[in-house]
Amino acid sequence: MNDWQRKSPLDWQGYVDKQVKVAAAEKHEYEGWVLTVDPVSANIVLASFPENEKTVISVVSGHAIQDVQILKEADEEMKQRLSQIFAPEESKTYSPEELERRKSGLKTWLEANHIPVTEQGASGEMLCVAGALTVEPPYGPEECSSSNEIILARVQSLIQGYFEKQP
Repeated sequence: MNDWQRKSPLDWQGYVDKQVKVAAAEKHEYEGWVLTVDPVSANIVLASFPENEKTVISVVSGHAIQDVQILKEADEEMKQRLSQIFAPEESKTYSPEELERRKSGLKTWLEANHIPVTEQGASGEMLCVAGALTVEPPYGPEECSSSNEIILARVQSLIQGYFEKQP
């Protein structure tokens, strides 16, 4: 077990949101911003931002780490950027009127395509498609759930096509 692996989770927490240079086995070096350190394996997850390229995520195995040198502290802008790497994209918020319009439009369209649809839930907010799948607000393909993967994939595809054709 190396010195890095002997550190405690509190020690590793001190590296989060810092730019570091990691010296690893076989003279490999990695540089990036520390996103997290796995407390079980001591693996370190780094993010780097090459110019004009997408974010690069690297994982360095804890057992291979020989030294970690802190290069720079993150400013508020960098902390914000790092915190959003794995965060889901902002979800659009819909007014109650918009949700009702989306639900009724989707329901009408499915029925026009001979797909049986009923409303379920305390206030009818959920659509039940063919008794095998439910669609929750805001009624997009991501809000579909079913134990039947084939039905799930087909209905998600249909709903995606419906919303792509909407103005």
